[in-house]
Amino acid sequence: MKLLLTSGGVTNPSIHAALEQLLGKPVGQCHALIIPTAQWGHPMCGPASVRRLMAAGSGSRHLSGLGWASLGVLELTALPSIGTERWVPWLREADVLLVDGGDATYLSHWMRESGLAELLPALTNTVWVGVSAGSMVMTPRIGKSFVEWSSAPDDRALGVVDFSIFPHLDAFPTNTPEHAARWAADLGGPAYAIDEQTAIKVVDGSVEVVSEGQWTKFG
Repeated sequence: MKLLLTSGGVTNPSIHAALEQLLGKPVGQCHALIIPTAQWGHPMCGPASVRRLMAAGSGSRHLSGLGWASLGVLELTALPSIGTERWVPWLREADVLLVDGGDATYLSHWMRESGLAELLPALTNTVWVGVSAGSMVMTPRIGKSFVEWSSAPDDRALGVVDFSIFPHLDAFPTNTPEHAARWAADLGGPAYAIDEQTAIKVVDGSVEVVSEGQWTKFG
């Protein structure tokens, strides 16, 4: 699987170019599935924020509103009850998975419960575009300060990549460079702090930062 791990989505021409490079064709020729699951695990999210995510061209112009050839919804909490024979073909037909933010530990839980996490290595040509928690879920740990799901056993995520991500750098009062440095020191491993104009592209273990904004690497 090819990864484009962002804080705020496809927010500038550089990230858009990186996305199309990963896809191998224009966005308008690609079939996308959007995964809203992480939102249900975060107390600041709910029906209204999920609706905005689905409304292509409005509040989601950096993700669902990019002009995809088709856009469907893949809700991970539903998958265990409908059988893999139905949803795995949907996954294989998609060019890209658009994975929104919320709580990364909740998303990690449902990726495992649904069976999606187990399938990731087989999706070699699929592009994963993460936003915030949708990016953090691919890391080993997210840091305790980012855990909002009350049932999370700890701050561990899937560990698909070997670095952690501090998103929304300087977007909120609690996401300053100083906060990011303390967060990284507590993790004790390689990590990146990225703002809304930055993405991390990962292909076959090769990591490249794509940015028109601010970012910092720790460790």
